[in-house]
Amino acid sequence: MEDWIEHRRADGERVGWMRPEGEGFVPVDLLGREVSGAVDWLTAEETLDGIGIGYLADLYELRLDDGSWLRVRLAEVSPNRIVAKQDDFGAVGAPQLYYTLPFPLPETLRPLSR
Repeated sequence: MEDWIEHRRADGERVGWMRPEGEGFVPVDLLGREVSGAVDWLTAEETLDGIGIGYLADLYELRLDDGSWLRVRLAEVSPNRIVAKQDDFGAVGAPQLYYTLPFPLPETLRPLSR
């Protein structure tokens, strides 16, 4: 990650990084996922801008130690860690269960299949 180049959209919000690869750059989203192969600088920027950050509000599934899958939402995303929170369907007073995961996105966390 040391050679990744941060990319922010016009309003200053970070939307990902560009990882140098050969003569090009691989766009990487905020979860550490490569979103395309190596492309030129402008295409990498446009790719990250086009993806935005809306996927952070999506539902995800977290595989627990017993092998079951738990429905979660992302509570925090940084280059240091990802924090997922059990989806409580907006219930006031529901227990707040958080799971701290490594960055980039581990295989135990995946977008919820619909």
